[in-house]
Formats: sequence, structure tokens, C-alpha cells
Amino acid sequence: MKDVSTSAWVHRSIPTRADAPPSREVRWHEGQVARTERERAQGHRGATVWLTGLSGSGKSTLARTLEVELFRRGVRTYVLDGDNIRHGLNRDLGFGPAERTENIRRIGEVAKLFADAGVLVVTAFISPYREDRERVRALHAPDEFVEVLVDAPLAVCEARDPKGMYARARRGELPEFTGVSAPYEPPDEPELVVDTSGDTVAGGVRQLLEYLERRGLLGAAGVSGDPSATAALSAQVYTDKASATQTPERDAIAPYGGVLVDRRLAGAAAEAARHRATSLPQVRLTPVGLSDLFLIAVGALSPLEGFLGSADYEAVLERMTLANGLPWSIPITLPMPAADADHLSHGDEVALIAPDGEVAGVLRVGEVYDWDVAREAERVYGTTEGAHPGVARLLAQAGTRLVAGPIEYLYPREVSGFPRDHLTPAETRAEIRRRGWRTVVGFQTRNPVHRAHEYLQKVALELVDGLLLHPLVGDTKADDVPASVRLECYRRLLDGYYPAERVLFSVLPAAMRYAGPREALFHAILRRNYGCSHFIVGRDHAGVGNYYHPLAAQQLFDTVDLGRLGIQALRFENSFYCRRCGQMASEKTCPHGPDERVTLSGTRVRQLLAQGERPPVEFSRAEVADVLIRAYAGHDASADGAPASAGNGHVPATPASAASAGGAR
Repeated sequence: MKDVSTSAWVHRSIPTRADAPPSREVRWHEGQVARTERERAQGHRGATVWLTGLSGSGKSTLARTLEVELFRRGVRTYVLDGDNIRHGLNRDLGFGPAERTENIRRIGEVAKLFADAGVLVVTAFISPYREDRERVRALHAPDEFVEVLVDAPLAVCEARDPKGMYARARRGELPEFTGVSAPYEPPDEPELVVDTSGDTVAGGVRQLLEYLERRGLLGAAGVSGDPSATAALSAQVYTDKASATQTPERDAIAPYGGVLVDRRLAGAAAEAARHRATSLPQVRLTPVGLSDLFLIAVGALSPLEGFLGSADYEAVLERMTLANGLPWSIPITLPMPAADADHLSHGDEVALIAPDGEVAGVLRVGEVYDWDVAREAERVYGTTEGAHPGVARLLAQAGTRLVAGPIEYLYPREVSGFPRDHLTPAETRAEIRRRGWRTVVGFQTRNPVHRAHEYLQKVALELVDGLLLHPLVGDTKADDVPASVRLECYRRLLDGYYPAERVLFSVLPAAMRYAGPREALFHAILRRNYGCSHFIVGRDHAGVGNYYHPLAAQQLFDTVDLGRLGIQALRFENSFYCRRCGQMASEKTCPHGPDERVTLSGTRVRQLLAQGERPPVEFSRAEVADVLIRAYAGHDASADGAPASAGNGHVPATPASAASAGGAR
């Protein structure tokens, strides 16, 4: 790295007389309250924790999360962030060498004032020049300045780049961009190095807290407890301040945990990871595992940055939260055969192999722990019966361990099967912003949309700005309607009966768990990450057979910390067409008995479709019925009137839930 000499400092100076001594008329005035008195009253010392590192290394994420943890412990603290300072104090400065130096000089002086006031100030600045940082250090007493190198390789930072600034710099659009067209001089002897390329935010914050405690800067506050108990630390991903699209300033609804995770690698970073993967131990993913990996990578499962560790896993099973208390109901885990998992150690890497043999990702091992499949089945699904499809999946993997750790996503192919209709959380949020929506209701379904579902969606549209029709197209039961058939139904319905400017349609490549109430909560969390403020919860949401009470999903939301959940459940009763009322209605709005209501059993619907007959128009739109009739006509009927096979492992049999839809399933 280029060494910056004193002459270089003079060369970089700009005409502010910043390096000149103050005039004789300008004098320092001591306050009447001594610093020692402030620190004694507060129970801790004032100091500056100076985070330096490349753009995308995770400085801002680390600083913001450290601030939360310090505040929770009673420490007076404040974060000075590069972007924030340039909004006001340093808005007159550009990004040339001289202006960067002046930027750091000013913020160093401000940080010194904070420290004198007894505040433990945390700064997050690239601060690329070594000499500039040393001049800031010289402003402080030796024991009140902590320089922290937030360390991540350039390839990793470039892969994280949410705003595409590295890409723009590579194209020559951003001159003087640190790491690309301008130098970064790492500290020679920083007090601490935090490696953000593999560790979690919790690990980095823990390092910082332990160091500050050893230095005696926390005083009576001390290191009380595990920082993973605060604000999504245990699963949070490192991003830098460039993630402006992930903040409430741009989105009406913040992502779950505050940051929209992005674990996808591209370019040189992806190629390097693929090369490493060729020599790593391998885990063969199931279709469900690949789906989960993708959802983690694109932020649909924010704040998770990888597969759950044991502390989070136990909390999900026993309390339906993560270890930090954030509501979470479905364990997202990576099974691995015990014979292979037992050879892994903390920090090892594992190649994640998709069902088609492609390298889908790399996991850095955080821990390996035992997996009690029967216990998970009982806690999550409420049963250990193999007839339950979710339980059957678990039982098929008995004898394995669970491997936890952050992931990097490398899969080169589109996972949904419907690229024209698939938006990631970031893309969905961008479209919501483009349309100017402030409130959005999400609708989850694995079925065709019949009149009852349509009724619920349109009632909800009276309350909010827009509807996200978000059908699940991942792994489902063999007798669920194939996704390709359902999508044709959705398109026909949207084309003829919905206002285009009020509806956003996108598929969700998630696997169906059939976990009833727990999955309803899980679906709500997913939709918050996609930008929804509201979520429709009907009768028997995500249910199967008779395993769950029809209202269990709605009742579960009564037990959840709704403030932390951050998305409002819209609860709907069973809906139907009433002949006497002459319209769609529900138990809440219709006084008439069953004889006046148009309801059909699932068996009867299947018989009608197999015979080429449309169900009543009060039950299903003719366009939807015709799509289903064609799907049935393309297959041989089985003894009970349902088609024998859909050719892709699914059977297009209209499930019983379609007969009297109380909401999404």
C-alpha cells in the first residue's frame, strides 16, 4: 500500500486552514462540569470507537448493532455514520483525496467532543488514509481511542454491494472510489480486527464488547449477557450503509430485523467460491433445502443469514422466537448425515449441492448439533404421524445432524420455474415504491383462486393501497394442483376481474410445510420481507387433513408480540355465496342457513371437473373452471374421479379447501 508522508498531507490540504493553529483570540473554555464527574455519574467512560474498512465491509451494520447493545446496557452512546455526516456538517465536501482528509478531520474533532462529554461514540467511516486516522488518534488521550479494522476481502465487499457502486466504479463512472480507483491503507496496528467475511454480526459485536470491557471503558455497564439476545444479532448479516434500499426511509415497511439480507455472490467472488467448493465436503440439498437456501440468500427469510444454530433452533421450537426474542415459528435448518457432519469443525466450509448437481452455495460451519426429529415433529406440526406430509419429510431424514452457519449463494439457475412471474424481495419492494403504495396486503395460496378467495382479497383491497397475490410454487404434496395450472388460473382471473394498478403478482419459490398455525406466522414474516404491511389469515391456513382447528392460525396471532412482528393479520371467516343475500358473504355478515349457501365438497368439485362440467358460477369463475377442466381432461381419471398424474409428480385435484374458502392455505 502507498505510504502517506507529511508532504503528501500538505499536498492534499484544501483551503480551510484546518492544519493552522487557531487565532490568538480563539481560546478553549473549560466547562464547569468535569469529564470525570460526567463519567462517574454515568458509570462508564467516554471514548471513540473508530471503525474503518472498505465500503461493504460491514462497518455501519456493526456500528448500528453495537449501539443498540450498548444502549440496552445503559451506556450513553451514539453512532456517527459517513452518509449521515455528509447530509449536513460535511455536505460541502466531495470525494477527492483532499476532501476525504478534511472529512475525517472534521469528524475526528466531533468525535473528540462526544468523548469529552462522556459519550462512547462509534464512528463508521471508510477513512482510507492511515495518516488521517493517526491525526484523529492524536486528538484523543491514549486510552480513549479504539481503532477497529472491519476486515473483509475486496471480492466479498464487491459481492455485497447493494447499490452497485463497485460495478459503477469498475465502469469508470465513480472516480476516486476506494478499493477500485483509490487506495485503502489498512491500519498497521489496530486495537482490534473484526473479520466480517465469515462471522455473524453477533460475533463481531461480542468481540467489541469484550475488548471494551477489558479496556475498562464500559465501567459498571460491563458485559452483561450474550449480545445475540438483542435485535436480531444472532442471525443478522453484514451490509454496509450503501443498503439504502433496505431502510424505512425508502420503504414504508422495514424488513424483518431491520436489514434485508443479501447473501448472493457474483462475479469474481462467485468464481472464487465455486473454485473452493470443488475441494470442500459436500451436502446434497433436497428441493426444500434449495428453496430455503435461495430464500435466505435473497432476504425473504431476513434476518437469517444462514441455517439456524442450536440456540435459535431451541427458541423456535419452545417459544416460537429466535434466541433474541424476535417471533419465528419454523426452524430453517440444514440436515447432514452424521457420518459426514461429525468430521466438521467450527470455521470449516461445506459445499451445498443442488438436486441437479450444481454448486448452490457454500456454508461456513458455526456449529454441528444433534437433531431430534420426533421432537421437532411434535413441536412444529403437533403430531409425529407419518401421514402428515411435513412430518413425513422429517422422518425421512432421521439419523442426521444439523449444520449451522452463514451461507454464500452461488446457484446459477432460476429456482421458481416461472422467471417471468418471479420477483425477489428487493424487486418487489422496488415495484411497491414505484407504485407509491404505503400499505400492501399479502395473500398466500397453494390453490386456484375461487370466488371466496377473490372476495377476501377485494375486501382487503378496500383497506389498503395494493394487493400482493403471492402463490407458493415450491415443493408441495402430490395431490396439490400443479403450479403451472394454478398460474394459468391466476392470470385469467387477474386479466378479467382485478384492477391491474392495484395488484402485484409474483410467485414465491418456498416449500409448503403444512404446519398450520406455525406456518401462518411464518408466511406473515415472509410477506413482511416482501414489503407487506398486512397479511390475510383465513380458516385452516396452511392446514392439511384434520390436524389443526380451523381457527388455530388466527388464534396464534393473539399470542405473538405484534409490535415486533410488524405486520397486521387480517382475519377472515369462512366465505361463500348466499342466494338470499345475492352476494358473497361470510359467517359475520350473512344471517341465512346452509341451504341458502353455495358450497361444494372437494369430492363433488373433482367429479364435476373430471366430467368436463363447470362448478356453479357462484363458486368459481368460468375462466378458472375451464383451465381446471382442461387439466383434468389431459389425464386419465382414477377411481374416485381425480386424475391419476399431472406428469410432474403433482395431481391437479382441487382440494377440499377450495369448496369453502376461508382464506389462503
